[in-house]
Amino acid sequence: MANKAYKFRIYPNAEQQIMFAKTFGCVRFIYNRMLADKIKYYEETKQKLNNTPAQYKKEFEWLKEVDSLALANAQINLQTAYGNFFRSPKIGFPKFKSKKSNQKSYTTNCVNGNITVENYYIKLPKIGLVKLKQHRMIPSGYKLKSVTVSQTSSGKYYASVLFEYENQVQEIEPKTFLGLDFSMHELYRDSNGDEPCYPRYYRQAEKRLKREQRKLSLMQKGSKNRDKQRIRVAKHHEKVANQRKDFLHKQSKQITNAYDCVCVEDLNMKAMSQALQFGKSISDNGWGMFVTFLKYKLEEQGKKLVKVDKFFASSQICSCCGYKNTETKNLSIRAWDCPKCGTHHDRDINAAINIRNEGMRIAFA
Repeated sequence: MANKAYKFRIYPNAEQQIMFAKTFGCVRFIYNRMLADKIKYYEETKQKLNNTPAQYKKEFEWLKEVDSLALANAQINLQTAYGNFFRSPKIGFPKFKSKKSNQKSYTTNCVNGNITVENYYIKLPKIGLVKLKQHRMIPSGYKLKSVTVSQTSSGKYYASVLFEYENQVQEIEPKTFLGLDFSMHELYRDSNGDEPCYPRYYRQAEKRLKREQRKLSLMQKGSKNRDKQRIRVAKHHEKVANQRKDFLHKQSKQITNAYDCVCVEDLNMKAMSQALQFGKSISDNGWGMFVTFLKYKLEEQGKKLVKVDKFFASSQICSCCGYKNTETKNLSIRAWDCPKCGTHHDRDINAAINIRNEGMRIAFA
């Protein structure tokens, strides 16, 4: 069995928006209260406290007004985060959820048909029928498991619906391969010498974003005008994110349809952005998101994504004769001639070819 999520935009009415706000608040409250009690109990006894949302409903009767499964999922999330910390302190201790956060969400489970998606409406526990923008039909063999309702910082509501289905995809033997070398400005260079000409959406909108954020910083905190300006800024950021995501989806789909196996470097993008001090450019092209899209799209068709070790010297090896030229460690060298065979190389294309060849070796190993 496999899982797949569909994300739909929903349009709640005024009463449903109030109910969503109440549910978000109750989920945040129960998470923070249970975490505080766990901390206090551990400090006193040095033991773990197993508390549940049901224990708090007598004291806080308003918790009964919202979906109980939403509270139960908050408990599960807290228990997972709490347990992960004791297994590996490097993960970090669970943090309290801030009331001021503009990202709100809760998850509820499907039990005895309490959640349905049909006729452009979604039925949710304690909420009722909510209008849904259904951009794709759900296959008949899919079984609804859970729904995550979220509100973005710009005020839009979304429902991410998780389905379970029988995975009948069979892996195919790869015959066509493509190597991709990460490019800070163009997203990637492939082993055929092509590049996607990434539009760099954030850079295009940067001037307008700076102007709007400057206005926001000068407004009085707590005022209605500041809240309006905050939403305006959030909408600008949301537009850039949606443009980027749309481009990456389309680009990854084209590659998936054309090739059986795609080979990429296993890069740590967070470390690169900190070490190279190009965090804005690295974050703008969304390479990590692009690789994620590629991976699940390829797997859905029985194809492969092969990750080559990040220490593989893709830029230093001649793709023709295999000679390793250590002088190319200097990133300013964009083209070089092989001292052994004399082949002229474009740095990025040569690296993409080496990544493809190494990926082929790993795929057939």
